[in-house]
Order: sequence, then C-alpha cells, then structure tokens
Amino acid sequence: MEIWENKKNAPIGVFDSGVGGISVLRELVKILPNEDYIYFGDSKNAPYGLKTLEQVRELTFLHVEELLEQGAKSIVVACNTATSAAVRLMREKYPHLPLVGLEPALKPAVEFKEHAKVLVMATPMTISEEKFHRLMARFEDQATILPLACPGLMEFVEAGDLDSEKLRHFLRELVAPYTDAGVDAIVLGCTHYPFIKRTLQQIVGEQVTIFDGGEGAARQMRRLLEQADLINTQTNPGRVRFENSLQDASELALCRRLLELEV
Repeated sequence: MEIWENKKNAPIGVFDSGVGGISVLRELVKILPNEDYIYFGDSKNAPYGLKTLEQVRELTFLHVEELLEQGAKSIVVACNTATSAAVRLMREKYPHLPLVGLEPALKPAVEFKEHAKVLVMATPMTISEEKFHRLMARFEDQATILPLACPGLMEFVEAGDLDSEKLRHFLRELVAPYTDAGVDAIVLGCTHYPFIKRTLQQIVGEQVTIFDGGEGAARQMRRLLEQADLINTQTNPGRVRFENSLQDASELALCRRLLELEV
C-alpha cells in the first residue's frame, strides 16, 4: 500500500463497473475541487447488472482493495449494482474507512410532489436486490413507485453513444408504457444513466422530472472527510487519474470526454 506522509493529500478512490461512475466523479469534482482522484472502471467485466451477486461482490472487493493499495484515503462505490452487492460487507471489513455507496434517489423524487408516480430505471440486479426493496418500502405509502429493469441501456454509454437514433428508439420502447400512464418523475438508478439524461428528457417531455443520486453521494463524501479531518488542504485544483480494466487508450479517452461533457 502506498504511504502518504500527509494522509489529507491522498486521493479519493472512485470505483465503477465501467464509465458510468464518471457522472458521480463530476459531482465530486464540483463539491471537492481540491481533492485528487483515482477513477477505476471495470469495463472489461461490464455490465455488472447481469452478473450473479457473488460475481459482483468478488469484483467489487477486488478493485476497491486495489484502490486502497494505491493509497486511497476514502472510497466511493459509484455503482448502484456494486453498492447493493458489496457495500454493507465492505463497511464491516473497513469500519473506519470513509466509504460512500450509491442508491437510487427515491427520496427527493417522492417528496417533490404529493402522491407522485415515480419510475425507477435501474439494472436488473439493482431492481431485484433486497436493498432496493427495503428502500421502496420506506416510501410506498407516499407515492406510486414503478421499478423498471433496463438491460442493455448502460451498454450505450459504455460505447460512448449518448444521443443516437438507435438509443432514442431503445428509450422510447422502454419508457412508453410508463409515460403513457402519466409518470411524474424518473429516478436514474444506475450511474451510467445521467449521461443519457438529456436524450431521455427530450423523449419523456419537460413535464417529467428526472433525478439521480450523484450529487447526494458527493455531499456525503464531503461530510465523511470533514468528520475524519481528511479534507485536502491544497489550494490548487485536484487531479484525476483514470484507470480501466480494458487498458485501452480509447476507453481512457472516453473517460476524459465524459468528465468534461456538458450534460
């Protein structure tokens, strides 16, 4: 494990099953601009949402531990599927580690309008996991919550396709039964999905409000670092280092493009 003389200056590790977690990284950079980051995307093994619970848990622990070996002072599991599969156990193994996972932003979606009809778009594993069903149960008396598994959607983002006619057709077919039924809000329950938010908004119309959990995760990381006295004290903007299991130059270029993209 890399040793840092001043642990405050150590990087924040951000892990995702691919490039989707860059939507969370964007929020982290906004809220904690002086921090350094190591972003690891496991695009070689994506999508996680179609794997078994055991496979996702094993991969998540493997790559988070690699980030810790590189000296990360804290970890963001910027993947809803990996969070569902592994974060509870990870907190037991690393009780003093500032650790943030992702969950669908159901609370703000439910609270923005009384008795709202809320569509939750997520991977098949996130939708099927007990963690999500417990989250739904907390709000089921306040809103109509409609879970929608979206196999195949994150692959568009992994390919860098954020606005093609093929993507638009895919989205129309996916959400038409729900928009026709008059949903008030859509929760993007996968960190890949914010990158197609603009395209989705054009399809569902401005009357539907879209929520994602990236900003909340970034705020939570800031709180945890403040509590642990680990906020980076440098005054210069932080740096971001991208790593990806594909070890492909075009994949790393896509990471940089997504970080700098106006969404």
